[in-house]
Amino acid sequence: MPRTKGGTVTHARHRKVVKAAKGYYSSRRTNFKTATQAVDKANQYATRDRKNRKRNFRSLWIQRINAAVRAHDEALTYSRFMNGLGLAGIDVDRKVLADLAVNEPEAFGAIVDQAKAALPA
Repeated sequence: MPRTKGGTVTHARHRKVVKAAKGYYSSRRTNFKTATQAVDKANQYATRDRKNRKRNFRSLWIQRINAAVRAHDEALTYSRFMNGLGLAGIDVDRKVLADLAVNEPEAFGAIVDQAKAALPA
């Protein structure tokens, strides 16, 4: 029985890696060994940054909510506002609150008033 050569499979694997390295600079896009290293590192960054993106957006929403709350009532802080939301029984996540603060300031103002009323004096 003749020996089977793996050229087709190897070529397909190499082509897959080099295709993933499209847009990289110099030999990182053409040389298989270098492209493999570059693609592996890029995948590590992508995995890490999917977590970081969630963290960054949460931070952005908190900053927007805090700015909008202070613009509506200077004595009220983000922390006290979130406490008031909990006491008022308003279950709205930070993403929606930040969107309301930017696009619907009057609706956000009504929520701020409800949260402030629920806080103990």
